[in-house]
Amino acid sequence: MQHRTVLAAPAVEYLVTTTDGIYVDATFGRGGHARPLLARLSQAGRVIALDRDPRAIEIAATINDRRFHFRHTAFSQLQTTLATLGISKVDGVLLDLGVSSPQIDEAARGFSWRHRGPLDMRMDTTTGPTLAQWLASTTVEELTRVIREYGEERFAASIAKAIVAGRLDGERVDRPLATTTDLAAVVADAIPVKSRKDAGQHPATRTFQALRIFLNQELEELALVLPQTLAVLNPGGRLVVISFHSLEDRIVKQFIDTHAHPERHLGRDARRLPLRAAQLPRPTLHSLAKVRPEETEVAANPRARSAVMRVAERTDVPLRQERAG
Repeated sequence: MQHRTVLAAPAVEYLVTTTDGIYVDATFGRGGHARPLLARLSQAGRVIALDRDPRAIEIAATINDRRFHFRHTAFSQLQTTLATLGISKVDGVLLDLGVSSPQIDEAARGFSWRHRGPLDMRMDTTTGPTLAQWLASTTVEELTRVIREYGEERFAASIAKAIVAGRLDGERVDRPLATTTDLAAVVADAIPVKSRKDAGQHPATRTFQALRIFLNQELEELALVLPQTLAVLNPGGRLVVISFHSLEDRIVKQFIDTHAHPERHLGRDARRLPLRAAQLPRPTLHSLAKVRPEETEVAANPRARSAVMRVAERTDVPLRQERAG
């Protein structure tokens, strides 16, 4: 399937507040946002791109533009990476979360039940255990927790037991648990046919999603980078986050709300005090927009249907005041 970057135009439109600014595309992928971003900027502007996928290194090398700088790293290293470039403040940060279409469609990456491939699932194939390695040693209890928490799968316990049984008896069953299609078959067999509510969704979808999110520590990475965006954004700078999963969107929504309405998130003891308006913590973000793809985009790219883009703007409250409040 041809890769189509979701919400490319509105993301760039919301992100750019000054064409001379410095912007971070923290999830470069295949350059679907970085290229139109560069086209929008003046010759004084800069784009700093980050990605932990080694394949992104090859794609980034094709962009011959002195305003463009790529670093192979996880976005949780945002501040450290910018510091190595001598940058302390930027005018916008873009996060396009989850896995990209090319990653899904490349069988060797092991992200999808659609394509027979190894049980890998790592976004950065140069480090960390593969899915196969983790499945070889995990317990039923831990696997159940992962599938339930990250996939919101109600048959998590049954699926976990089936996966571990397939692992232990792999040499003797007809379908040893060795590939993505093997795993998908084991998961499907563990879910009662009468309980499959969405006929258009493969029964292994939630489990594959859960395993990918867990293996790559996607929610933890997101929780680490969001406070860093607050630290590096100039006053008036924008944070644009595109998510495709309710767990991701919930983290982003809560982060923006906490910093846009800090008075709602005071501790119990503080709420009991008769504070004056001037004594209340000041907002460090303003929530600007929540955007979903238009029907025409979803029709052209069905993978866009679950996308949610949230936009927030950094206020002029210095970070030291925010911490003091």
